[in-house]
Amino acid sequence: MPRDTLTGSRIRERRTMTGMKQADLARSAGISASYLNLIEHNRRRIGGKLLLDIAGILGVEPALLTEGAEATLIATLREAASDRPKAGAETDRADEFAGRFPGWARLLAEAHGRIAALERSVETLTDRMAHDPHLAASLHEMISTVTSIRSSASILAEPGDLDREWRERFHRNIREDSTRLAEASRGLVAYLEASGDAAAETGAPQEEVDAALDAVDHHLPQLEAGGAPEEVAAALGEGLSVTARALLEDWCRRYAADVAALPMARLVTEMEAQGPDPAALSEVLGADPALVMRRLAALPREVMADRLGLAICDASGVLIFRRPLPDFPMPRFGAACPLWPLYRALARPMVVVSAPLAQPGRAPTLWADAVAVPRDGPGRGRDPVWQAHMLIRPIPPEPPTADAPQEVGVDCRICPRQDCPARREPSILGGAGPSRF
Repeated sequence: MPRDTLTGSRIRERRTMTGMKQADLARSAGISASYLNLIEHNRRRIGGKLLLDIAGILGVEPALLTEGAEATLIATLREAASDRPKAGAETDRADEFAGRFPGWARLLAEAHGRIAALERSVETLTDRMAHDPHLAASLHEMISTVTSIRSSASILAEPGDLDREWRERFHRNIREDSTRLAEASRGLVAYLEASGDAAAETGAPQEEVDAALDAVDHHLPQLEAGGAPEEVAAALGEGLSVTARALLEDWCRRYAADVAALPMARLVTEMEAQGPDPAALSEVLGADPALVMRRLAALPREVMADRLGLAICDASGVLIFRRPLPDFPMPRFGAACPLWPLYRALARPMVVVSAPLAQPGRAPTLWADAVAVPRDGPGRGRDPVWQAHMLIRPIPPEPPTADAPQEVGVDCRICPRQDCPARREPSILGGAGPSRF
């Protein structure tokens, strides 16, 4: 994308850095907040006098908004400082530091990005080691085989003569167990080394579905155009397991039903006025807020510049769908942090629960909207099957609440928060967790 088409993103970035609300900037520039929102999401070009006015209000040179290199670097430096508040970095002098020592500033920014990437890798690998069913089954098979070989060998090593028939039987058992151990070891090594194959990396059918949807950024234009869900699922699920293909087909049917209930054009039209607020859009459109959340999460990048995250869980709390964000990771298996609004929504069905969220060690504060609804709508004479949805999005320009962000984690095993009242198991990170563990 050409650099000048990102001017709106840089305006939003600079406005956020200065703590100015979108409505205040729009008022000072003499334009409407909705028009400024379109500019900040790169859906309206800006130049001339309006660019000069906005640059003056934000206290920067116009070139800084159109070129953007220094602004991005300064934002990264501020993010790095906010991640390590005890370091006492002078965030108010980040502009001066980037201007006087651009090489050192780029080095720090790259190091910060590298650290963040490594932290995400550790979270993924830790989660995989703890919950990957294929890995657990392989290790259990290997340990059981080793135990069997040891038992047979210890009998053969005992003093005294064994009958020839029994001795040959134990030798045969050791040979067969050794062959099975070698095959299990090779299979485990191949599984761990298959980093280039998304399907091989996954240990469960739901993960295969997540990988397939990630590959198309969770947007299916064929279904938006009225294509058959079965055909789209067959093409998208090529190479997946039988169970994964069945799950993917079910999701495509749901996607097609969502398209029929809420076409993208209608959603985008209302979103220009309301923003990506599922509660407000639900009222205006007369649609189920969970449906609105799914449709928002499926918007393509050219329509929604800011990527939105989505998590769906069943009544047991287990995640059955996940679209994580770089700044809001989600566990690959099982349940997530008990403090997520996703779970609070299960206790208040049909009520939209909203709150700002912050994860330890991650700079941006994000906004979460969650609601619990019946999976298939109300039914006569049967209890509803509840599912909770949680949409993750940037902080709204004018948040409905001024509450401090709720500190949440990914899951308990890799959460560094001290004395969390919701902790259900000890963390592998030193010093985390209450003393009862």
